[in-house]
Amino acid sequence: MMKKILFSYVQPAMVAMVLLFWAFGPATWLANAWALTAATSVTTLIVLGLEWINERHASWRMTRTEFFTDLFYMVLGATVISWVTTKLADDQLKSAKHALGIATPWAMHLPFLAQVALVVFLVEFGQYWMHRLMHNATPFWLTHAPHHHITQLNAMKGAVGNPIELFLISLSVVALFDLPLSAELCAFNILSVVSTFAHANTRCDPPRWYAFLFTTIRHHSLHHSVTYEDTRCNYANSLILIDRVLGTYRDGESEMVGQDERRRLSIPEQFIFPFQPVIAKVRAWRTVGRVAAERGNGADREAVIPSSTAAV
Repeated sequence: MMKKILFSYVQPAMVAMVLLFWAFGPATWLANAWALTAATSVTTLIVLGLEWINERHASWRMTRTEFFTDLFYMVLGATVISWVTTKLADDQLKSAKHALGIATPWAMHLPFLAQVALVVFLVEFGQYWMHRLMHNATPFWLTHAPHHHITQLNAMKGAVGNPIELFLISLSVVALFDLPLSAELCAFNILSVVSTFAHANTRCDPPRWYAFLFTTIRHHSLHHSVTYEDTRCNYANSLILIDRVLGTYRDGESEMVGQDERRRLSIPEQFIFPFQPVIAKVRAWRTVGRVAAERGNGADREAVIPSSTAAV
């Protein structure tokens, strides 16, 4: 009974600890963007440990291959994707903000908790609509589908996906608001905690009030269902309240996850997946050209044989 209670409250407890850390932590940490990378790494390690202690499904148990694949994507997200998002999106928004004279001084005077809540909402509302678009428009689905080809869920799986999708899903308008860095990093850290648990192989079922607001493994495992139509729900990565309000929420849970007969993709396959239609067309053109060339060569040979026979 005690174990069940502890694992029920571990998620809200971690969210509360993250909030307290960024509200009252050392100033040198709060001003360092790399502190977020360290904090999210610690979060992932803690949840991976919880998977060993209180596993949800044996079929989701992490293998050596899964671990190194997921680690590759976590490093990719923290380095390349983060850098590209900053340079191509956030910095450009900040430049436009200054050029247009946009200012939101009121945001700087909000209580810290309200600032964090604002960032969480801005990020999640944008991700919700981007995620929903990916499930309802083929070009965008092609970038997102590799994430749905994963055949198990664990604490690191939220980082897995095609780089184009990882970039698109990271876009937000937070850069347009005047907010302290500590509030932004706190919000990103909270989103990381919620998202990590939402992909984790842990039997941690939080209280109803928490599950009403935040995405849990039950919500997100259903989103990863094998049948494509069943994936078109629970789009919010961390704030399931948005799905409830906009009518895309579905209750339930699924142990079987994956697409296309649960075919697991390798890293190279995940990278080239969005370009498969183009690759297929190129291969078709090459096949048609090769067949035409072979027919042309055959016709030439047929033309040569009668003429040589006649000469004899």
